[in-house]
Amino acid sequence: MSIKLLVCDDSVTMRRIVLNSLKNIGYESFVEAQDGKEALAKLATDPSINFLITDWNMPVMSGLELTRAIRAHENFSKIPILMVTTRGVKEDIIEALQAKVNNYVVKPFNPQTLKEKIDQILGTK
Repeated sequence: MSIKLLVCDDSVTMRRIVLNSLKNIGYESFVEAQDGKEALAKLATDPSINFLITDWNMPVMSGLELTRAIRAHENFSKIPILMVTTRGVKEDIIEALQAKVNNYVVKPFNPQTLKEKIDQILGTK
């Protein structure tokens, strides 16, 4: 199965870091969004997107709100979601998991950590 990733972060720099990390670990197909609202619009118009990497803290619609919207949407509810965020306290991680993110990475991270989390989600490890 080929993976097309949607990388959602309001920071252009962080999107570059995530995309470069993905390229380093062998992923080649991505779409970018700067907030949750734009990410939802891209999901609605591009049915080939089948994996989401999102930041938590974003204007317009946060990663947590995006996760809840995706999980409530019949067409998108099964898309794997990896949250990449600076929020590392236990309560935040629990809140994200309750919203049904598949996995969680705390910034800063390296490509190997990203690969391990994606592999865990996809069950390819």
